[in-house]
Amino acid sequence: MRHQRTAVKRETSRISRLSIVLALSASALLSIAGPAGAAAIPDYQAALDAVKSPAVREAVCRFLSVPVPEGGSRTPLKVPEKADPCEGLPTFTIKDPVALNEITAGFVAGTAQPIATEAIKLSYLVSSLNVAVNGRNVTVMLGATQGGGWHLAAVRDGDSDTTYAGKATLGTLVFTEPQLRAWYQLKLTTVAPLNDQAKEGLDGKSSVSLSDYQKLVRARYADKLPGSDYDSKGLSSGYGTARESADASSSTPLIVGGASAALALAGGAFVLRRFRLRRRRDSTA
Repeated sequence: MRHQRTAVKRETSRISRLSIVLALSASALLSIAGPAGAAAIPDYQAALDAVKSPAVREAVCRFLSVPVPEGGSRTPLKVPEKADPCEGLPTFTIKDPVALNEITAGFVAGTAQPIATEAIKLSYLVSSLNVAVNGRNVTVMLGATQGGGWHLAAVRDGDSDTTYAGKATLGTLVFTEPQLRAWYQLKLTTVAPLNDQAKEGLDGKSSVSLSDYQKLVRARYADKLPGSDYDSKGLSSGYGTARESADASSSTPLIVGGASAALALAGGAFVLRRFRLRRRRDSTA
């Protein structure tokens, strides 16, 4: 009997220590996330330089110069060819970028521990405009450049991604489940929904533990990860990142020809051609 009581105490102590480690691991990540997540973003000055660069500004102006097609039109559109792409557009600035975090494939597969450092990854940086331009706002997406730094990955209509990503505060982390367009807030080991899609993703609950959330996403996607039978048979796009989700709607893009760069319009998003080529290279590497 004494031996059993001792074993129980040891197990209880072990579980308690594990809980503390999990909480501290989450706390460590969340504490550096900050209001804008700048401290958790590598080479943040390079990201600032990128979004403030003339090249990114001109890409945004070209995007805004072409109206969004109505009624699913697939008629090719032309970017107005102007020496200054921003000529005639209202003045705007691009906000400082914030982190777009996503759940990791390991977390979905169940091979990663339900702690923030293993469950969540930084996928992109996103920025929006300080004001709507002709009734439109956009999201500027920055991708990490191999070897360091950041480059323009895409310009998309709308600013919801930036709005949700910007809700991170000191002690919390915001992340997305891109397959559902769901946004969540993580505080220590508690996951709470930020939009209706996230509420649905949590089966209507106001919050769940990160461990329980892992069980939910594992049930949804574990058998649909890249390399699975579900994926290889082409039954669906399967599990993917925001980059893949953004590009998934571009199977029938509207090609927009410009003087200096070709842009693709798909599902309300312009995607730089080099971004699409980069994805193809990544997928065949």
